[in-house]
Amino acid sequence: MDPTSVAVVVAGYLLGSVDFGVVVPRLRGVDIYSRGSGNPGATNVLRTMGPKMAAMVMLGDLAKGLVAAMIGDLVGGPVLGFAAGFAAVLGHCFPLWHRFKGGKGVAATAGMAIWLEPLLGVGLLVSWALIVAFTRRASIASLVVAVVFVPALALAGHRGWSLAWAGGAAVLITARHQANIRRLLAGAEPAIEGS
Repeated sequence: MDPTSVAVVVAGYLLGSVDFGVVVPRLRGVDIYSRGSGNPGATNVLRTMGPKMAAMVMLGDLAKGLVAAMIGDLVGGPVLGFAAGFAAVLGHCFPLWHRFKGGKGVAATAGMAIWLEPLLGVGLLVSWALIVAFTRRASIASLVVAVVFVPALALAGHRGWSLAWAGGAAVLITARHQANIRRLLAGAEPAIEGS
């Protein structure tokens, strides 16, 4: 990578490190690490603070993945877009600004996908929402999206490093859901309440 590309990827990580799941609750005087599951993600914010706050978190997290991918794409093309998008997901999961205690990377990955492959990105987001509506479990929806992300990109014509960076994001999402997977297998994963 040339210095400009490295700078774009580092910027993607730093942008990803702005954790809206921490920042938005803090505006209300809430430490999200001490609420619910302790995870600074939209699902925990939804469970503990309601849908408006969760929507703000989700939109912020989605936007940072989209902006990182956009900058990378505009500077160096789709491969750099995927690299910067992956860096934003990495920053979201292990944020420099928040003691490396971050979320699970789903919304940031969706943002990356929406910029780099808009129809696929929107399709994955809609699929995620439908799965949540039917199962009442965001973890199931997130894991399904992680599994289909790279094959769907391959079907859309992406190859090589683009798939590798996207695959890194999918692996991160899956790894960050290990506790959820254990609870799902034990039949103990809590449902999202509401209609």
